[in-house]
Amino acid sequence: MDQMVTGLGDGAAARTLGPPGPSLAERLKTGRAMRQSARRSSHGAWEPAPDRPDPVEILVESNRDRVPELVPLRYARMLASPFSFLRGSALAMALDLATTASAGPAVQLCGDAHLSNFGIFASPERRLLFDLNDFDETWPGPFEWDLKRLATSAAVLGRTRGLSSTAARRLAVAAARSYRRWAHSYADMTHLEVWYARLDARQLLDLMAPSDRIGVQRTLTKATGRTHHRALAKLTRLEASGHRRIVPDPPLVTRLRPSDAGLLEQLPAMIEQYRHSLQPDRLALFDHYRLVDVARKVVGVGSVGTLCWVLLLEGPNGGPLFLQAKQAGRSALRLAGLAGPDLHDGERVVRGQQRLQAASDILLGWTTAPSSGNSYYLRQLWDAKGSAEVESMSPAALTTYVEACGWALARAHARTGASSAIAGYLGRSDRFDEAIGDFANAYTDQTERDHAALRAAAAGGIIPVSERI
Repeated sequence: MDQMVTGLGDGAAARTLGPPGPSLAERLKTGRAMRQSARRSSHGAWEPAPDRPDPVEILVESNRDRVPELVPLRYARMLASPFSFLRGSALAMALDLATTASAGPAVQLCGDAHLSNFGIFASPERRLLFDLNDFDETWPGPFEWDLKRLATSAAVLGRTRGLSSTAARRLAVAAARSYRRWAHSYADMTHLEVWYARLDARQLLDLMAPSDRIGVQRTLTKATGRTHHRALAKLTRLEASGHRRIVPDPPLVTRLRPSDAGLLEQLPAMIEQYRHSLQPDRLALFDHYRLVDVARKVVGVGSVGTLCWVLLLEGPNGGPLFLQAKQAGRSALRLAGLAGPDLHDGERVVRGQQRLQAASDILLGWTTAPSSGNSYYLRQLWDAKGSAEVESMSPAALTTYVEACGWALARAHARTGASSAIAGYLGRSDRFDEAIGDFANAYTDQTERDHAALRAAAAGGIIPVSERI
């Protein structure tokens, strides 16, 4: 399904003279007019098509380009719960969303906006921010795709935690309501004000009841302590030769094998291309470091099996710098039929992150492996990053967290310039919120069925499953 991408201008308007643009009232009216092609209530519908692809077959097919020995680990992590299954099945849900109603206002999508892909990280000014933190699937498309995935993840997690369907649906509605209200707030701002907007991570504490703040405070404290010096102490050891080496922890962290010899030969060319993807001032910073070690690392749930490397670099004063080089494949949203630019996939991830995040990693860049043609993006491995422990939150704290995610998603989408059209489409009533709740409830049923199918495949020996997760 190809979507017309609107509201993602190429900059031509800033380079030409012309009459004033439409007023806020006119932009809101444009959004309201989009209800003619997709009523707000239409977003509540979900019914699998008779020819819906088998979710297990989708996973099996998506694993063909992954590291074979890590595929059982991916299955093991997805089998843990329906919520874990949802985290690893972005492509299956994207293919399903392609069959649903589309409102039209297009944004730069995160592409995988489930609850665990929001988190805490430090801005270049060392302020702790709360925002989206995963952009492997970023791609232009209808704003509601991100919101439906967020709301569904809230409902799935709620049921996984033992909440009733009614209570889990309320979490989904809370995400949509928060998104809608903040979309209106951002529509009232100038675009420059939207660009400067931040969600301070410590605001999460203020929003929660005192009894629920312990977990979030623990996350903030942990994030603050995730520095490169901390990573050096935890991830490496000093050998008798005097060299620092990354400590293996198979299968999660492994030393390079003979089959990886080609990587070492390609590293100089890959690092050179990465250098040229950096801004000049950041290139000058990076050039003070030299590479001293490399290891393979397993990350995430949906990403397990993709190539990922940890690079240890050392500065002129001996200070460490850890970078993560992660393989970037085709976006699930592109594979589901959404139209978009023809970009190097590492560059796609970097550009999407820079558009959506309030502040991005200063060493974010991309490169290509010359022999395989695989695309990669690079970022700092430990830089005051943290993820909330959503699986252990109380229902009240989880509601607050879900609302914060809706807030962060609205701000991210507003940065792409479509906030007025989105606000006009959503309106002031709760009609859209309730429709998203209906969709999330129905798709949670679907996720539980798909998870059961994966369990049956594992029990029947159709897929290999690791004992370690």
